[in-house]
Amino acid sequence: MSVSKEPGTLWVVATPIGNLADISQRAIATLRQVDVVAAEDTRHSRRLFTACEIDTPLIAYHEYNERQLAPKLIKDLEAGKNIALISDAGTPLISDPGYRLLALAAAAEISCLPVPGACALIAALSVSGLPSDKFSFDGFLPPKTAARKKELQQCLDNQSTVIFYESSHRIHRCLQDISEVLGGERQLVICRELTKTFETTLRGSVAELLAVLEADRNQSKGEFVILLGPVEKQADVEQVSTATKELFALLCEELPASRAAKLAAKISGESRKAIFASAP
Repeated sequence: MSVSKEPGTLWVVATPIGNLADISQRAIATLRQVDVVAAEDTRHSRRLFTACEIDTPLIAYHEYNERQLAPKLIKDLEAGKNIALISDAGTPLISDPGYRLLALAAAAEISCLPVPGACALIAALSVSGLPSDKFSFDGFLPPKTAARKKELQQCLDNQSTVIFYESSHRIHRCLQDISEVLGGERQLVICRELTKTFETTLRGSVAELLAVLEADRNQSKGEFVILLGPVEKQADVEQVSTATKELFALLCEELPASRAAKLAAKISGESRKAIFASAP
């Protein structure tokens, strides 16, 4: 393509998350027609390009160089070049680099157009069996246990499905933390290796899925989407005594709410679920 005086277009192109057959004809055509493709990992993307007979030049654009490279790409766009942004898999910017480039392009009034396609969180939600009319996506949970538990605290009373990404070397510990913070009975769906050879979808309580992972270590391998079901609303909540409510409030100052409710129930003899539901 020749350089023109008119600004070019920044194309945000979704690529397969596993099965190469999931790439769209429009994505292939766009990747062939642009001047350059900014890819999260050029070695990974070359395999896709070879399979789809795309010979457009690739440049590396990732979290370690985007601060320096984004302004240069904006200048290229302003000079009339057309650029496509892709990630290793799925839709760019969804837990992948690209925000800085898109923000700069939008500020410069450069045309930014999506080529939609595969997205792991949407694929997982579609087969989860959990409510999909309202959901939130929290990306990757923090790698440190304390920070991860703190973030999970925000899901104690979630009224919609919550979706996380997780890696193979943290999946087991992550489920243990979910159990400790939210309770082993909380309902989960785990989608592993979506669209790939060893794709699996597991549904059940946290305790049940932990048991599956411990019994079959192969279930801890790969890339994961974790979907946390919403808290079920109780039609008739049991009454909790004032004394137990005060005890629960005191325990919550030192303990996660789930553990505080369990301990308050043990001391008072009242329903743990009712105590938990009594939280303001």
